[in-house]
Formats: sequence, structure tokens, C-alpha cells
Amino acid sequence: MPCSDAARERGDALTGTGSPGTHWFLLEIDGPWGHSAFLNADKVLDSDLGLRIVRRIEAAGMRTLAIRRPGRRRGEGRWRWAVVDARVGYESISWGEVGEPEEILTLPLDGSTGTKTRRPIVAVCAHGRHDQCCAVRGRRVLPPLIDHDPEITWECSHLGGDRFAGTMIVFPEGLYYGNVDDSDVVSIVTAHEKGLLEPRFLRGRSSLPAVVQVAQHHARESLHDNRIDTLHPVSVEQDGPKFTVTLDDDGRHIVLVLEQGLSEPITTTCHASRPGGVRTFQLLSIAE
Repeated sequence: MPCSDAARERGDALTGTGSPGTHWFLLEIDGPWGHSAFLNADKVLDSDLGLRIVRRIEAAGMRTLAIRRPGRRRGEGRWRWAVVDARVGYESISWGEVGEPEEILTLPLDGSTGTKTRRPIVAVCAHGRHDQCCAVRGRRVLPPLIDHDPEITWECSHLGGDRFAGTMIVFPEGLYYGNVDDSDVVSIVTAHEKGLLEPRFLRGRSSLPAVVQVAQHHARESLHDNRIDTLHPVSVEQDGPKFTVTLDDDGRHIVLVLEQGLSEPITTTCHASRPGGVRTFQLLSIAE
């Protein structure tokens, strides 16, 4: 059974599954991707050069993501890039373009170059060579997004959480969404443009640890507050498996206590050969 089908059958929780990434470097790799978009895209990017680019980006403390235009818009042969700061309070996107990929090796990565924009980037994982569910479910998501706004819509390489395909991420906040092929994906984007998020399909925020992602989910559910710019973490304290997370709600504090555990063994990708447990967080209490 495909991993995304199995996850839906089990009822796997989306919350708290957004993988880390405070700073991102997005590079347009305009062609077919192998298992790794940077290392196995030989028709457009030499694997040795791809490796050097990845090493440089990661040495700067950034996360790499390959992007490309969906469907018929592919094939322009351009090397556009974006530097994204996804930290709370520092969210920004800077766009630029180089003539040849070698120029990435000397490009400033601190956001000092490029053109800043307030427009979001909506990147849908369609990396089929990494996991078949991303190709099948991810590509279902793209047509309505293209019809809505083709300029902000991109295919992207592996985001993590294959079992939640179709997956996508919205920058600059780094908001991960899952199972979006079951949603009205355009409504998620239009809500984002109004400063709101869609909690039913939200996995978490890339700049925040998993326990904070889960705490925010429970606080939003309790307060009926779906604003993006609220419930930011004030403190996180751990005592064994228990975490006390304090969130700011327009000047007042919301305190949540959660207990970390481990799920029953499951397979999380289509290629997984052995099942394993995944981290869980159970809400114990919530109070002002």
C-alpha cells in the first residue's frame, strides 16, 4: 500500500511533523530530478557541481530546496534562486538569477543581494523519484494553484513527510501543509494572503521545534484563533518526557503541558523496508 494511503487509513496526525528549516536556499533546477534533485539532475546540473552547491549552502546553516515551474512552463533553462528567512519576526524572501549554476558558489547568502518581495512562494512537492506518493498526489494539487496564481506556484523537491502527500510549503513563514490533495488548496493560499492559516491541513512551521508546533495547534483549537502572526513561543522547558510550552497570545501567556511518546511501529515512506515508531506529543493541560 502506498505510504500516503496507509497513513490515511491509520489516521496519522499531521500536527508537529514539519521538519526544521530557519533559512532556506531555493534554486530552480529546470529539468528531470533523480532521487536527489541536486545530485541526480545530470541533464541540467553536473552532479559534482550540485554537491559543491549543497555543501556551501548547508555550511551556511541553510536548507536547500530545488524548484521548477510545473508542467508546460518547464524548459526555460533559467537559474532563478531565492533566499528565505523563515524565522518568526524576520520573514523575508529575496529573489535573484544567475546565468550559470557555477555562480551560486560565490553568491552572497546573507540576503544582501537579490530583490525582496512580499509575495509568497507556494511550493508543492512533486518529487516522484523520491517517493511515488509525491508524484501522484502532489501533481493533483498543482492545476488549481496554477489557475489561481501561476507566478507564486512551483514544484519542489523532497520536503519530508511523504506519508502526508500531497505536501506543500508556503514561504516566507515556512508553513508546511499535508494531505492537500484532499483540500481546497486555493482557499489555503487565499487565507494565507489574509494572514490566516488552515489548521486542518497544517503540519507545522519550519522554524519551530515539533513540540511548539503541536502546542500551537492545541492553543489555536482552544482559542479558535487561526492567525499566522500569533501564539509565538515564549519559553520551552523539559522535564523528562514532559514539556511546558508558553505561548504569547497578544500579551497574555498560554501555558501548555505535553508529554512526548512513541507511536506503534509504522512505515513512513513507500520505500521503507522496516517499520519504526514516530515521535508523538499528548496534551496534558492548557491554561492562561
